[in-house]
Amino acid sequence: QVQLVESGGGLVQPGGSLRLSCAASGFIFSLYTMAWYRQAPGKQRELVATITANYRTNYPDSVKGRFTISRDNAKSTVYMQMNNLKPEDTAVYYCNADRTVLGTSENYWGQGTQVTVSS
Repeated sequence: QVQLVESGGGLVQPGGSLRLSCAASGFIFSLYTMAWYRQAPGKQRELVATITANYRTNYPDSVKGRFTISRDNAKSTVYMQMNNLKPEDTAVYYCNADRTVLGTSENYWGQGTQVTVSS
């Protein structure tokens, strides 16, 4: 059974930091591209960070330089360090695992963790 369990969300003041974790099980973690998405109320879900099986990372301009994604294959866990948080970072953050083999996509989602940035 595939599981992605996020943790580390919470309430933080502007300028503060949080570290999200996503523990994976039920699939070969090291073969998958892992990503964090977020969804704010009334908005579409957006990609925040990705890390490939080869540890290549990518970020949108909105979080570049503030967020860092990393992975520990031994622990089947992906992390996201979020620094200098802004009120516009407030959202539910979701962990995603993706692998496409011969045109077939295997894609899994976690249940999400709330991040609220407010004074």
